[in-house]
Amino acid sequence: MLLKQGATCVGRTVMDELGFGVTGENLHCGTPINPVSPTVVPGGSCSGSAVAVSAQLVDFALGTDTTGDLRIPASFCGLLCFRPSHGVVSTLGTIANSQSLDTIGWFARDPRVLHRVGDVLLPAASGGLKEKKQLVFADDCFELLKVPKQKTMHIIENAVHTLPGYQPPKHINIGQYISSNVPSLKEFCQHATKLQGGISALKALCAVMLLLQRYEFKANHEDWVNTVKPKLGLDISTRVLQAVNFTDDNIKSLYIVRNEWRAALKNLLKDTGILVLPTMAGYPLKRNSRKRLSPEFEDRMYAFVCIAALSGCCQATVPLGNHSDHPISLSFVAPHGSDKFLLRAILDMYSTIQEQLVFASKLALRPVINNDIGASELLKEKGNNSFKIKEWSKAIEFYSEAIKLNDTNAAYYSNRAAAYLELGRFKQAEADCDKALLLDKKNVKAYLRRGTAKEVVLNYQEALQDFRHALALEPQNRAALAAEKRLQKRLR
Repeated sequence: MLLKQGATCVGRTVMDELGFGVTGENLHCGTPINPVSPTVVPGGSCSGSAVAVSAQLVDFALGTDTTGDLRIPASFCGLLCFRPSHGVVSTLGTIANSQSLDTIGWFARDPRVLHRVGDVLLPAASGGLKEKKQLVFADDCFELLKVPKQKTMHIIENAVHTLPGYQPPKHINIGQYISSNVPSLKEFCQHATKLQGGISALKALCAVMLLLQRYEFKANHEDWVNTVKPKLGLDISTRVLQAVNFTDDNIKSLYIVRNEWRAALKNLLKDTGILVLPTMAGYPLKRNSRKRLSPEFEDRMYAFVCIAALSGCCQATVPLGNHSDHPISLSFVAPHGSDKFLLRAILDMYSTIQEQLVFASKLALRPVINNDIGASELLKEKGNNSFKIKEWSKAIEFYSEAIKLNDTNAAYYSNRAAAYLELGRFKQAEADCDKALLLDKKNVKAYLRRGTAKEVVLNYQEALQDFRHALALEPQNRAALAAEKRLQKRLR
């Protein structure tokens, strides 16, 4: 299909043996060099495809994803990737690892290329693409990531806030949701040890994914493994032996959990929801470390990939730069069959996400010293006093001076926005509120002031979203309640 649409096949790449690894190493062919961080592994199993795209040898590359084989190297190599809904893209011509989990996906550097490949490989969206979208943040997963939320969650929230069609985001504890909505998982929770700072239900879901993979791999390849006795890397050999020696009388329960989880995730996201979570909970290992993979490392590699893998839902991975010299990557999961909806959302969000990353990095570069903080607070108070006596321009001058000394305080931007509103400078007010919310996503006054600025220029839909954000933080806020009622009437 791709060749018929004008793609050129350059060649085939290296991967972990049998698609059974997470590091991207191969005993026979060596380990491809990670272009963004040459001292660490590229991740696997589809390491060669990821490296080829990251090194700009090709525009995109295909790979298989069973238990994170695309998403792990995408995270380690700073790439976009897409894992389609299970069964949507034909696996004809591939050798199955685990047919209930196997998918064929792709890597790209450019979201337009990622989207274009999907246009070719994916079936048309039934009923057309949905206009409304709502992000659902898995807060407990972000806690496991141990990266400041200003570099992850806040970037996405601020990026979509300015985009049309996005409803106010939701925040959930996905581990608790799994526990409450996948009843057949309880027997696996009894054996699932808790991740460090993590969630036993999520660990149990991972256990089901890996047990299902072992069972199906054994059914597919036990005779070949026992006959050929292939020479494999140490970690790969361990996994293959675990699969071949797998015994479990309760196989049916694995499939029951899979079906329950797909239904539960569909119920959570409905038709317009997109679950947002970190791609990985851990960092890549050093190259050629010669160490066995620890259970803790594997726990962190698989911690989040089971959410899409076991449900069969589609997942897109987006790089967000680095933290402490390690790559950051977030993933977006949509219900089974919503592949084109998700790809379109990534295409729409991507440039705005990049803008927010640049803005956040600029804020992080400028150090603030104690003397600056004291002086800036004094200037803020002078601005407040000028505001009280209706000297709006003077107040703006004081707030601007405070921002020059300390540009990381959301209140300064929010206060200056209030003065801009009084002077009828609505664009400046909206821009200041954007900056305030980038610094503090719970700044109710910034939501109220931005909503006011948008309402005045007749941007009623986005104004309503801002007032609803304020109400989510302060449900009894009178100004927000009155504005919501007023705008609902105007939008009828």
